[in-house]
Amino acid sequence: MRLTDLLHPHLDAVTTVVDATGGGLRLEPYLHLPPGVTLREDGQQPVADGELVILSYGPDPELHGGEDACRAVLARMRPGARGLIVFGHAGTELPYHRLLDHLVAHRCQVLRAAPLDYVHLHAGAVIARTDELLPPHDFFGRPVPSDGRATALRIADEYVFADLASRSLRARVLDLEAAAEEAERNREASGQDGLAERLAATVREREQLAAALRAARDRVDVLQARVAMLEGSTSLRVGKALVTAARSPKRSAVRLPGELYGLWRGRRRTTGSAPADAPKPRSEPEAPADGRFHLAHRALTVAPRDRLVVAGVLTPATAADFAADAVVNRLLPHDGELLLRRTDPDALVVQLSACVGDGPWWLTGTGLAPDLDRTLAELLAETRALGRSAVLWRDVPATVAPGLGRLAWDAVIDADTGVRLARLDPAAQGRERLREVFRADSTRVRLSRLARLTGAPDPLDVRRVAVLAAPRDRTDVARLVGQVLGQVHRPVEVVVPDPAGLDELTAAGVTVRLGRPLAPWVADWTDLTEDRPDTLLLDLMCAQEYSGADAVGHTPAADDYVFVPSLRPLLVRRELHLSGTEPGSWAGQGHRLFAVRGKEPS
Repeated sequence: MRLTDLLHPHLDAVTTVVDATGGGLRLEPYLHLPPGVTLREDGQQPVADGELVILSYGPDPELHGGEDACRAVLARMRPGARGLIVFGHAGTELPYHRLLDHLVAHRCQVLRAAPLDYVHLHAGAVIARTDELLPPHDFFGRPVPSDGRATALRIADEYVFADLASRSLRARVLDLEAAAEEAERNREASGQDGLAERLAATVREREQLAAALRAARDRVDVLQARVAMLEGSTSLRVGKALVTAARSPKRSAVRLPGELYGLWRGRRRTTGSAPADAPKPRSEPEAPADGRFHLAHRALTVAPRDRLVVAGVLTPATAADFAADAVVNRLLPHDGELLLRRTDPDALVVQLSACVGDGPWWLTGTGLAPDLDRTLAELLAETRALGRSAVLWRDVPATVAPGLGRLAWDAVIDADTGVRLARLDPAAQGRERLREVFRADSTRVRLSRLARLTGAPDPLDVRRVAVLAAPRDRTDVARLVGQVLGQVHRPVEVVVPDPAGLDELTAAGVTVRLGRPLAPWVADWTDLTEDRPDTLLLDLMCAQEYSGADAVGHTPAADDYVFVPSLRPLLVRRELHLSGTEPGSWAGQGHRLFAVRGKEPS
């Protein structure tokens, strides 16, 4: 919620807003006060009827102010005065108990409290100085009609129910923390970590022995070649003839001159030729047999990584869906270890449905294929030796392959693998279904969860949008801030010629910059008089992810979800926007243009 959404419903009969925040806060750009309401700095005067004072309280006294300053302002409030307290504490850590007694002592009633969507302000509460009980306000800031006794009963009843709900949530959190601790103790007791370490040590030892064996084979090949060369040399044959003649002078000495003459003549014919019975030297050195397989093409990259890299035991459909947003290598039982070492993935992903359906890993984890279970355990050990994460993706019930649950996984994802928007039918599914899949159920969202677990580049980064605008006055600034913060798919940056007055965007986590946009997608909002629905960027990004187009926009014929030769661009790829070419020439240059209808059909 924005500060204006919390404040403006309570400005009836208010003519002056007093800024008593102190510290380092500057809330004027956040307020967007309507005509007739003025803002002034706090002069330590009493806050009278028709005035609303803004206070702040948070963990950083230099920024938010301290508790004592907040209490001093409460003491200066007179009957009929109102106040707005902004908190720097998160909602779950809000120390409201430190102010509760002071609010009651100074007869201040809390009318409404809500979370705020800013980086340094997380909650706010509207209060009123009153001598009688005022009716509370609903979620939209409207007072609930009621007399004093009914109001008291309503507040008391709501407090009891809210306390019941919060106690249930706290108990659930405690139960989950206890279960997590128990699971960690059981995992340590079962020695799974020790098993994984032993497997990793065994793999390393096996690799060292294999390397030593390959080196020994190379040495043997060299020695055999040298022996063959020596055995075929004339010097060795002469020596053998002399030794034979010396051992049997009577029989061999007579033949010695003939043998030496034959060796001399043979040497002249073919210098260095070996006898027929001598082993022939190899014409070409043979490659050492190291037991490796020649691999088919696999996807890899040598550039700095900006995409998630996955090595996985995956179904063909899942691998195809993941490949749209990540570098994917499917592991097979015979080449999995080698691919892990060669591609250095961010994570090893084992999809449970790939182990129970038709495929090379069928029956893994069921106990019916112990060789596959052993191979998978070696893959996990190799993954740990590489310092990468091993993730089990349980998209089907775990009971179908109970053996997988006993392996040492770094993380477990209990969800399906999501839906690619390109596989949906917009006409049959409807725009609401597309929005739902885009935000919560798409393959890209599932991969983003995997990326957060492994510390890899987030696939959702490709959804970032930059808004181009040029506000001219305070009205344009207020309109721009409202349109940007009101978007369901909020932009990550706003590019303007002058950032003055856009502090609220920065506080809400939206980057305000000068110059050129950095986000992958650009939306031109130069005309701030145009009405833009809060689902505009959401629908445009849904259409882009569905189509893979370079530009998305409207056409005069109100075409919907169809590629067109020309359109009015509303969302453009950053590279295309910076190219400076005219939109009318985009289609001729090979860029894909996709049209969506401007408004929902009635």
